[in-house]
Amino acid sequence: MLNIKAGKPHREGLLEWLKKKPEHQQEYLKASVEENYDMPEAILSAIRDVAEVRGYENLAREAGLSQNALYKILDEEKEAKPRFETIIQLLQALGLRFTVEPIGKTRAG
Repeated sequence: MLNIKAGKPHREGLLEWLKKKPEHQQEYLKASVEENYDMPEAILSAIRDVAEVRGYENLAREAGLSQNALYKILDEEKEAKPRFETIIQLLQALGLRFTVEPIGKTRAG
């Protein structure tokens, strides 16, 4: 899945990998949601990474949002709490959909 060359700073390598294919962006977001389902700020951070490589303007347009609205939603300095509908719009723009699965027995305890 994620293959980042040794010696590069993590973030630089991650962004380079995300730029290569839209499928990489989808894998990254899927993994982020699966691993951080109880941490919305981590999921927003992953969406921010993808927006950076896609371009905020492009992602905003694809999601039917203004660029300004997308910046507000993904602003690291603010504790954004985007509406559910907005997250769905972003996921759809990225070629993903929202699904629900039971929590695995190892996570539920």
